[in-house]
This record gives sequence, C-alpha cells and structure tokens, in this order.
Amino acid sequence: MQHRNYPEQIREFEETVVQINRISKKTKGGNQMRFSALVVVGDRKGKVGAGFAKAPDVRNAIRKAFAAAKKKMKKVALSGTTIPYSVTEKFSAARVILKPAPAGSGIIAGGPMRVVLEAAGIKDAVGKILGTKNKISNVHATLKALDTITKLSERKTKKK
Repeated sequence: MQHRNYPEQIREFEETVVQINRISKKTKGGNQMRFSALVVVGDRKGKVGAGFAKAPDVRNAIRKAFAAAKKKMKKVALSGTTIPYSVTEKFSAARVILKPAPAGSGIIAGGPMRVVLEAAGIKDAVGKILGTKNKISNVHATLKALDTITKLSERKTKKK
C-alpha cells in the first residue's frame, strides 16, 4: 500500500473542551455510565458558538458537542481588538459583566468566560463572573452578553 503525503488540514475553527462530566444512572441491570461534554468553537474572527452533548464515551460526546456548537455559531460585534460596549447579562443563576479594555491589556476574565472570548477573537476585554460556578451556565451567559453587544451595535449603525 502506498502512502500519500497530504498537506495538514487547515483548521477552520478552534475548538476548546470546557468541561467533561461522568454521568452515572442506576438501572435494573446495573449502572449506566455516560459522559457529557461542553465545547466552545470559534474562528477567532468574530464567530463563536457552544455545544453540549452526551454519549456513552468521551470521544463521541466531544464530537457531538463540536457538531452542536458549529450549528449554533453566532456573529460577534468587534471594535478593533475589544468589544464596543459594556454589558451585564444573566442566564439562569449566572451573571456576567463584560467591559471593553484598552489595546494590549489582554483578556482579564476567568475560566469559561476567557475560553469564549478567545474563541470569538476578542483580545482585550475585562469580564467578571458572578452568581454561580457552573461552567455551562457561565458559557451561556457570556454568549448571551456577546449577543446583546452585537444587537446594540446593529442598532447604533442603523441610527446613523
């Protein structure tokens, strides 16, 4: 068999696994083990999405979450390397605060929020997670905040 040298596939999206949970369900025949995965996908040019999926093994859970995240990708408004507006958003028990930052300051945010902002291509922003430490809720709250910023910027451009 002859091997061909294919150039390495250029990745269109950057995927980051935020969380993997082991789920155990008690059934008549014993324990049923499953895994859930939370994945954030972005192109680092203003598009980002998150997916959550369950499967009998980790690899399939990640693959399904990646496919779900690609379907739910949203456009994010950028102002240079930062976001154009400050916003506070709530999702379930999670509250997040996002603020623009001067160029060169980097992303000053914790855990799940940092992953979402980096995947979206935001290089300078300040963020704070309030309320809960649940990563799934925090990712969704951050995406909701970015969606609010995009809607605000669309409204501003229509007024001009």
